[in-house]
Amino acid sequence: MRVLVTGARGQLGTDLVANCAAAGDDVVAVGHAELDITSRDAVLAALNTLRPDAVINCAAWTAVDACEAEPERAFRANGLAVRWLREACTSTRAHLVHVSTDYVFDGTKDGPYQEWDDPAPRSVYGRSKLAGEREAGPDATVVRTAWVVGHHGSNMLKTILRLAAERPELAFVDDQRGCPTFTSDLAPVLRRLAVARVPGVVHATNQGPMSWCEFARAVVAASGRDPGMVRAIRTADLDPPRPAPRPANSVLDNAVLRALGWPALPTVADALARHVSS
Repeated sequence: MRVLVTGARGQLGTDLVANCAAAGDDVVAVGHAELDITSRDAVLAALNTLRPDAVINCAAWTAVDACEAEPERAFRANGLAVRWLREACTSTRAHLVHVSTDYVFDGTKDGPYQEWDDPAPRSVYGRSKLAGEREAGPDATVVRTAWVVGHHGSNMLKTILRLAAERPELAFVDDQRGCPTFTSDLAPVLRRLAVARVPGVVHATNQGPMSWCEFARAVVAASGRDPGMVRAIRTADLDPPRPAPRPANSVLDNAVLRALGWPALPTVADALARHVSS
């Protein structure tokens, strides 16, 4: 298929472009410099020229704390931009796959969040991403994921490795739980959803819920260091405190993928071992 990947320079977009190219797709990879998706005219012109079969939107403003100070920018990048993509996809009959986030939930549920649970975002970032989900429309695929890490760009895994090499002790919160999701495992799912034109909300994460502290210890151990160097703290102990509230529970149940009969994404442990060895 011909696929347009927005946000193609980011950590997820980079792996997605490589995955689509390996599958034989005609891939058009654009970053902000090539296509400003907050511009209606630019989006309409691009899709009318390219005529893709699918658009996979990996573009977003993900600076969670900065969004608190600039809500208008957050809603323009994460919400309104999706309206223009949907409009252009509708006019060109392209299927839209839009990447969303666990931050649309407040994190208070006792147990994993399913696709049908009611969103209740607590942060500007979460509210702007929920706006994007709604702007995508019922025919699009909205893929919620969480705690994204990979070889490209900046992410928590790279931060943990850097800090472990610089400091004798690390401190990570033990009261936020989720499923770290590796871009190399998520990218093929995004492409498959685009090919199948699956409508509605889909959760896609690696398997194996853990806290940030537990993930940091696993990363440190995989790098050959002593995981005991990672000390557990509470979110309330962070100094300075973070402007944007984080969901305490970010665990997403991949119920729709199971219902489709598709294989679950690999465990976090398996993905981490592959990541470190590659």
